[in-house]
Amino acid sequence: MGTDENRRVVDRMWQALYRKDFDGVADCIAADGHYEDVPTPDPGATGPQNVVRRLRMGLDPVERFEHDTHLVVAEGDHVITEHTETWHFETGEKIVNHFVTVHELRDGKIKLWRDYWDLGSMLAQAPKWWIERLAKFSETDFS
Repeated sequence: MGTDENRRVVDRMWQALYRKDFDGVADCIAADGHYEDVPTPDPGATGPQNVVRRLRMGLDPVERFEHDTHLVVAEGDHVITEHTETWHFETGEKIVNHFVTVHELRDGKIKLWRDYWDLGSMLAQAPKWWIERLAKFSETDFS
């Protein structure tokens, strides 16, 4: 696949994620695709269903998203996105989180997805109940 096609796959994945269309997200992930939040201590998740399970742990309570893309750099099998996500929770709180996301693609699917963001900034904004909810999960829940 070429650079333009890879960029379209990543765009399709973002669109699915912000609609909370987790089947659509899974469709963009390679069978052995790996996702990780770099600032967190867990090893991430491998495979479309495990990636979706891991995403849903944090995102299920999010009622809606705002997504602002600042920069996309695509070259060959790599797409790098600088973006800001604003998460609006069902209970009224919100988090504004700045990301750099690296995607590596193979054969039209995301082989590697790494999110880089500031853990301290996220935790300072996060509702206490959401942090407590996340603490109930372990890597065995998405591996």
